[in-house]
Amino acid sequence: MDFDLSPEQDALVKESRRFVKERIIPVAAQCDRDHSFPTEVFKEAWEMGLVAPNIPEEYGGAGLHELEHVLITEELAYGCTGIQTSMTANALAATPLIIAGSDEQKKKYLGMLGAEPVYASYAITEPGAGSDAAGIQARAKQVGDDWVINGQKCYITNGAWASWYVVFATIDPTMRHKGIMAFVVDRDAEGVSVGKTEDKLGQRASNTATIHFDDVVVPKANVIAEAGKGFKVAMETFDRTRPDIGAGACGLMRRCLDESLAYAQERKTFGVPIAQHQMIQHILADMAIKYEATRLLVQKAACMIDKGSKNSIVACYSKAFGADSAMQVAIDAVQVFGGNGYITEYPVEKLMRDAKILQIYEGTSQIQRMVIAKNLLAGVRG
Repeated sequence: MDFDLSPEQDALVKESRRFVKERIIPVAAQCDRDHSFPTEVFKEAWEMGLVAPNIPEEYGGAGLHELEHVLITEELAYGCTGIQTSMTANALAATPLIIAGSDEQKKKYLGMLGAEPVYASYAITEPGAGSDAAGIQARAKQVGDDWVINGQKCYITNGAWASWYVVFATIDPTMRHKGIMAFVVDRDAEGVSVGKTEDKLGQRASNTATIHFDDVVVPKANVIAEAGKGFKVAMETFDRTRPDIGAGACGLMRRCLDESLAYAQERKTFGVPIAQHQMIQHILADMAIKYEATRLLVQKAACMIDKGSKNSIVACYSKAFGADSAMQVAIDAVQVFGGNGYITEYPVEKLMRDAKILQIYEGTSQIQRMVIAKNLLAGVRG
């Protein structure tokens, strides 16, 4: 085993880190306060190839492997996981097309993301179907050669900004996963409308919205997966993207650790820097352990994806352990800062608010454990 990055990967990390330091960190706090997204920063990141780097070169993307993707994601998340989430959402939306899209769909929609700095969204969650993804109610009905979609999707990242959506709908809710299809739907299609934009606890720079589909006509050419295959595409997508959540957790934890280390060496109590107190040292050590352990899981999961593995268990390890660890590390960072950690003048209160969603989106920590246990009982390990 070789844990060293290649010269190209090392250069990618350094360039991403420079960009985050110069362009994301200076605006992150204001974006959080204003619920605003730095579109110019997004454009610059896109120009550097940091947005949806998983899009193959033949469709205008950077064609990077998953390992490079998680390296980029960690760096972006170090600056702000809200901004990072909206940047990585394009890769999430692109993944079903990469997995199961036709060449024509890839040329049009992946090509759109490669040609200009636009947004795309992955739309599966509904008010009554979050963890129970097979319980979606959005209906797809065939009319001639076309399909008509009715329903709504909620908590959709970049929902108000997207140029197109990957939408999961069912021909019959009673069929559960066997009835689910996947479509790519243009934002300007008649009947598509943006509803409520959410006012969130954390990751406030990222847009999260409800999308309504009212008699939306979708041509046959935009069917990604037929009934019975859509659910599989959704799950295979998560298998590939859950390490990205773990990578986001890594970036957030490393930021917490760096902020805590700097503060602990500056802040004094009882006549000495608090870094000299054993209890603070233990907290800092635990932060570092959780970060390093998550990073190894994330990179192992990414390498397995790059080798073509269909084993989902390590991706779930990285997501569950990373999300839970990030939440604890963020709480501990606030504790290190004491009273200062609870006020907005210091960065760790934002980090704590941002961390919570990592345990929820793209499969809660509880769902990850269900998938892990199912694999274990089937004799599958990492």
